[in-house]
Amino acid sequence: MRIDGIELRRVAMPLVSPFRTSFGTQTARDILLVRAVVDGVDGWGECVTLPDPVYSPEYTEGAVDMIRRYIVPALTGAELSGAHMVGEMLAPFKGHRMAKAAIETAVLDAELRAEGRSFARELGAVRDTVPCGVSVGIMEEIPRLLDAVDGYLAEGYVRIKLKIEPGWDVDVVRAVRERFGDEVLLQVDANTAYTLRDAQHLARLDDFDLLLIEQPLEEEDILGHADLARMLKTPICLDESITSAQTAAAAIRLGATSVINIKPGRVGGYLEARRIHDLAVAQGVPVWCGGMVESGIGRAANVALAALPGFVLPGDVSASDRFYRVDLTEPFVMRDGSLAVPQGAGLGVTPIPEILDELTTSTEWLPM
Repeated sequence: MRIDGIELRRVAMPLVSPFRTSFGTQTARDILLVRAVVDGVDGWGECVTLPDPVYSPEYTEGAVDMIRRYIVPALTGAELSGAHMVGEMLAPFKGHRMAKAAIETAVLDAELRAEGRSFARELGAVRDTVPCGVSVGIMEEIPRLLDAVDGYLAEGYVRIKLKIEPGWDVDVVRAVRERFGDEVLLQVDANTAYTLRDAQHLARLDDFDLLLIEQPLEEEDILGHADLARMLKTPICLDESITSAQTAAAAIRLGATSVINIKPGRVGGYLEARRIHDLAVAQGVPVWCGGMVESGIGRAANVALAALPGFVLPGDVSASDRFYRVDLTEPFVMRDGSLAVPQGAGLGVTPIPEILDELTTSTEWLPM
């Protein structure tokens, strides 16, 4: 198969409420969508970069430049036997995994649509629904956070993740446990906000029976995470540190993680995400699917991935209305604490044209 061209489309999607983490606050998403036309068939991918390099070294304008300057020329005129060749052909370019993932996803979507196969089936899904977890950002005061958690539990979310940072951690977790009890599945996410010097303080979280503490230290501090894991009872989960199956294998071997958050964009795409899943299953390490505040396009792919057998913990696969009043696709609606896995060809969803046009801020067509 041959790629006819790539469309880069920017869409502006306001959030229903500000979402604050240890690295910043989002009030809207400037999303880069990729439409790949492969032998006349459209496929869609979503680039999960942020505007600034604060979560990862990548950022949206850099991804646009990478796609325009390097990825498209490298793939122009290439005869592909399948979407798996995209990663192989882009391997000489270091990093830029989110940009590569968006292209690979769009090509894979087009390939599967043409063949009438679903994304979930291609990845190896074994479930028709996946349980929903929700990520709760840092807020100005604990009572407001407790009200938010109460609302999410009332909606049916089966797992709560609290974003934490120094000064917003132990007291917050204690307040949630005291109000909602020990039966709530609860975990915390630091997004690299601590250092090993905080180990004694982080050990205070052991009292609250958490599922895990996610990425407490800097992403490159694998040995520090291994040291911290020996000091805490709470399982350490790595997020930003896991960029490939190779880094996942090293982290597991060193004892730096006993749970892995798999974010497809961060690791270079859904095919690499599946490799990490397979590695983790072989090592007896549970995984779950992280989120990057995706639109329905990225959400559909994440839900399909989360239906693989090794995803034994609820992930950040929330309903569309967790972040957006209007989604680009038909909205994902939670029922009985779960989302249905799309079963149609490819991703099983497509953007709604009038909504897509309304939210689009720019488009660029790159012929190949």
